[in-house]
Amino acid sequence: MWARLTAALALLVIHPVVAQETAKTAAPDSPVRAPDTLGTILSLGLGLVAVVAVIYGCAWIIRRMNGMTGMNNNAIKVVSVMAIGARERIALIEVGGQQILLGITPSAIRTLHVFDEPVVEAGSAGSSDFARRLQGMIGKSWTSPTRND
Repeated sequence: MWARLTAALALLVIHPVVAQETAKTAAPDSPVRAPDTLGTILSLGLGLVAVVAVIYGCAWIIRRMNGMTGMNNNAIKVVSVMAIGARERIALIEVGGQQILLGITPSAIRTLHVFDEPVVEAGSAGSSDFARRLQGMIGKSWTSPTRND
């Protein structure tokens, strides 16, 4: 039994030496090659172009699908919105010639009042002094093609 244990221990000690000698003799046969940098860069570049193309393709498909839903944005116009609290708002919208005042909370939307005659023109922007100055600085009016300075 001791003989077998000694033989196994001798093999474990000799094995790394034999493996190292084998590696030294095999090394000159296989030359060390530098990595192919041009192939790597080309592969990474093509992968990047493919990912960007997929992103643009998805954006194009989404844009096309939004047009196919048949939504008509001219039927409902948001005339004005005013923040009442952190998450509460009132909104004046125009639908079919009538203006509706809505109360909007995170959990519900309620009709506050329905006006028979328009209260505010749907195309008119804010008429405050700040809005007029901002439009003058921008150089164009958001509501009409002519400037009213």
